Amino acid sequence: MKKMSEDSNSAILDSISSVTEGCRLPVLMNNGDDWPLAEIISIKDSDSKKQFYVHYIDYNKRLDEWVEEDRLDTRKIQYPRRDLASAATTGLNTPKKTLTGATNSRPSSPGLTPDPITGPSVLAALQQKQQKNRKRKLDHSESKSPPAQEEEVRRPSIGSSIGSSIGGLGDIEIPPLLTQQQSLPRQTGSLATHSDDHAITRIKNMKMIELGKYRIKPWYFSPYPQEITNLDCIYICEFCLKYRKSRKCLERHLQKCPFKHPPGNEIYRKGSVSFFELDGRKNKLYAQNLCLLAKLFLDHKTLYYDTDPFLFYVMTEYDARGYHIVGYFSKEKESSEDYNVACILTLPPYQRKGYGKLLIEFSYELSKFEGKTGSPEKPLSDLGLLSYRSYWKQTILEILIALKPQEGQEKPQLTINEICEQTSIKKEDVISTLTNLELINYYRGQYILTLNKDLVDSHKKIMEKRKIRIDSKYLHWTPKDWAKRGKW
Repeated sequence: MKKMSEDSNSAILDSISSVTEGCRLPVLMNNGDDWPLAEIISIKDSDSKKQFYVHYIDYNKRLDEWVEEDRLDTRKIQYPRRDLASAATTGLNTPKKTLTGATNSRPSSPGLTPDPITGPSVLAALQQKQQKNRKRKLDHSESKSPPAQEEEVRRPSIGSSIGSSIGGLGDIEIPPLLTQQQSLPRQTGSLATHSDDHAITRIKNMKMIELGKYRIKPWYFSPYPQEITNLDCIYICEFCLKYRKSRKCLERHLQKCPFKHPPGNEIYRKGSVSFFELDGRKNKLYAQNLCLLAKLFLDHKTLYYDTDPFLFYVMTEYDARGYHIVGYFSKEKESSEDYNVACILTLPPYQRKGYGKLLIEFSYELSKFEGKTGSPEKPLSDLGLLSYRSYWKQTILEILIALKPQEGQEKPQLTINEICEQTSIKKEDVISTLTNLELINYYRGQYILTLNKDLVDSHKKIMEKRKIRIDSKYLHWTPKDWAKRGKW
């Protein structure tokens, strides 16, 4: 048995010299027994041993890692096609997996739709693609809205007895289920859509960061200065977000740091949770450091240093030591597409505690104060998309369940537009949520909304667990008309 094992290991290590960037082969995952297919992104020599940076196909890129030879199975190696050799080194030929059925337990890697790029210069091809994207965005903004979105949605009925047959909606056209790709994102800004996929930006360049009392392993590449990325840990001040190369340097900095909270105005405080509003032009250094930190955990965005057109809303938790950053979202001062969020992030130590939904709820509370409907900028990350869909579902169901029939009505009446007005959620997102929940049904020549008892019971259980909510009484904020304020 031992001899067979040795022969197997020998076969796996055989022809290791033939492994090149762009190859695909089974790789043993860290802390597991699985050998999923992986793509070789980069190769380096370390202590007389070769190390390979791999991306596991159909897995999120935050699982990418450096592995040694003994974790590669070269018996099943797949070499890249010659005409795609250039693209292979950048990972542009990595297929993306659609989340359906049982595959939902494994999030796909967000990014661009793969395009075969030939020729010696991948950079030139990518620049040409960027120009096409900008032209497409311009054409998209000049085109008319589709008739399905312009048409006034008539009043759907909501059953007075849950799960029963309910009244009519009239003849309306339901737009198709919206996808992330249908809304073209902005190409400039503090964190713009991820447009390039070079090998260097696909490799994690930081081993560890220390932020306050937490040590966090980064998920993705972020363009911190190269001289500090080789260190075992980067130390970040949790109040001003400046980075230092050692704990001693951080301790000296903390003695001089004038901040115990983010710069800017505190516009919301309830209990230990506060929100601070920062102007990207007035608080440029903090905003840039915030974007650097956020890029460690956001793969679908590319970092830019032009923070002037943006407002940043930083959520903190207060204790005796100060206000500790939990997460943030940014938004454009003027958005032609009615985006109310450009980037949104809950830091990993605070995830799965309800803070993500609190950030989303706060962004829509600001939209209510502005008297507008809004939507997050697309594409969303895998975790962001799940959070938004969950928030939309809970918010819309909360309204539908609480709705009572008015005097003289057999069943309660509500239009899609009235849902938008009450929630500030954009019409397309409302319709896609109702469609996802399979609440819209066609009955006797008209559309109706149907709520079943299981859905209502499930919603009530979820809302009982949602302890922290935004209370508009504690929001002290007046929206500004940035169009009248000149150059921001």
